Amino acid sequence: MDFLTLPKRTKGERSYGLTSIADFGTPLGQLETILADYHQLIDIAKIGIGSAYVTPNVDKKIQLYKKYNVKPYFGGTLFEKCYLQGKLVDYIKSLKNFGVEWIEISNGTLDIPLQSRIEIITAVKSEFNVIGEVGSKDTEKEMPLAKWEDELQSLLDAGCKYVITEGRDSGTAGIYESNGEIKIDLVERLMKNIDIRSVIFEAPTPKSQMFFINQFGTNVNLGNVKLQDVLVLEAQRQGLRSETFFLGENECNLPL
Repeated sequence: MDFLTLPKRTKGERSYGLTSIADFGTPLGQLETILADYHQLIDIAKIGIGSAYVTPNVDKKIQLYKKYNVKPYFGGTLFEKCYLQGKLVDYIKSLKNFGVEWIEISNGTLDIPLQSRIEIITAVKSEFNVIGEVGSKDTEKEMPLAKWEDELQSLLDAGCKYVITEGRDSGTAGIYESNGEIKIDLVERLMKNIDIRSVIFEAPTPKSQMFFINQFGTNVNLGNVKLQDVLVLEAQRQGLRSETFFLGENECNLPL
């Protein structure tokens, strides 16, 4: 169907308006069925937490994503495990062997100093598209708003293609309160001073997705999206759900 006036979505090889899904063990057969129908709605696929290390036939899963022009990468928890054990050289070698062209440099579990992360980004950015991350998985850790902004901008300046705001797959940490409520003051701070087109907001629930769509428009970058939710998310992006029904018809509401 093609007769409604809907918000204009970025298309093809998108640089923003991204949907980044989290794959927590989707079997190959099921994954191919989903991608055959919905690959055009997915831009990036994170093989979640450290599961890539124990995923059977992970090489086939990577190739399947690439077959459908979805960019696969391994979750930041695996990077952090390798960092802790001094195995980053082996990790990077494995990524190259698998043909993975994206790498996440995170500190969601470990407290890796910002300067150490910047040094790693500097070392790998010529060979990989780097995704940074700001925020902790520990709900007890509170980061001042100014530090969020400083870290995010520093990671972008260091060469990250995108920076993720931590939210976990439960939406209860990082940019969220432990009860799942979004830290509105933080979002408003980032909105004023950061190029939101380079930020991926982890938004694992329809509620959080609708908030960011209404806040920033149809082409906001959203991450940790469940595979089974990608079609509903696209409907939300295009004003085809009650909560986003009156979304503006502009291409985006981002600060261009």
